[in-house]
Amino acid sequence: MDRQIITYILRFILLVLIQVFVLNNIQFSGILNPYIYVYFLIMLPVDFRPTVGLIVGFLLGLTMDMFCQTLGMHTIAATFAAYCRPYILTYMAPRDGYEFSRVPGVRQMGWLWFLTYAAIIVFLHHFVLFFIEMFRVTGLLLTLGKSLGSSLMTMSLIVVIQLIFARSGKSNSYE
Repeated sequence: MDRQIITYILRFILLVLIQVFVLNNIQFSGILNPYIYVYFLIMLPVDFRPTVGLIVGFLLGLTMDMFCQTLGMHTIAATFAAYCRPYILTYMAPRDGYEFSRVPGVRQMGWLWFLTYAAIIVFLHHFVLFFIEMFRVTGLLLTLGKSLGSSLMTMSLIVVIQLIFARSGKSNSYE
């Protein structure tokens, strides 16, 4: 089996376990919930086929739904994030395009590009997740507030992960 595929499988398992056993138990007044598992979708290579990305997003969300017993909420949010990802990458593409098999990360793309790209995906994921949770338009401001707050918490964790792996020089093995 290819080393890169094994790395992605281990990352998938690690992020789901961290989410289920640690982060799902962290809530600040029921409004702020960090969802780090979306980092898996963010770190897929830029040339990842969109159809495969949808399947991966679906499986990631389905796995979270099985552990969290949320009846498809994570599946819909993760699949939506995976659907939007190619469009975001196309919109944010450098003038010369991306290098083949490039993985989005701070070392490869720079802080501004990475934070913008990750924040868009994280916010879209969180907004869909919380909108489905509330499932009414009258609570749109609450949904927006929860999405922004939880996105900030999730982005903080993503920045910490990027700092750890960018500094240690292990970004090639992890990203």
